[in-house]
Amino acid sequence: MKIMGLDVGDKRTGVAVSDALGWTAQGKEVIQTKSLGEDIAYIESLIEKHDVEKIVVGLPKNMDGSLGPRAKKVLNFVEELKNKIDLPVITWDERLSTVSAERTLINADLSRKKRKKVIDKMAAVIILQNYLDSIS
Repeated sequence: MKIMGLDVGDKRTGVAVSDALGWTAQGKEVIQTKSLGEDIAYIESLIEKHDVEKIVVGLPKNMDGSLGPRAKKVLNFVEELKNKIDLPVITWDERLSTVSAERTLINADLSRKKRKKVIDKMAAVIILQNYLDSIS
């Protein structure tokens, strides 16, 4: 069963998809945010393209576990996504996933310009891989 991971942001959304066995997450792309409807329609096309059966969306909780304004936007996105597709959609605590992605890319010696292009995709990989590790 393939699972899609999403790191939803204001300007970009990172996309990752698991292998068919659900062991590893691979970064697929970064979607430039247009409108909620257009973004969800594009995600629907990716679901078909990659034969996805479940979606994990990173939920940006505050360090104390509370939900701030960003998390509320993500929850709104999740509700809209659930209304449009007939697949399980779950949220996953993504605290520090972007920080972890940034460190990984810095360690890989990527320039700031190159990091900016892939950071959201890498964060989606980390979110999805953490989820996959928790269920295996």
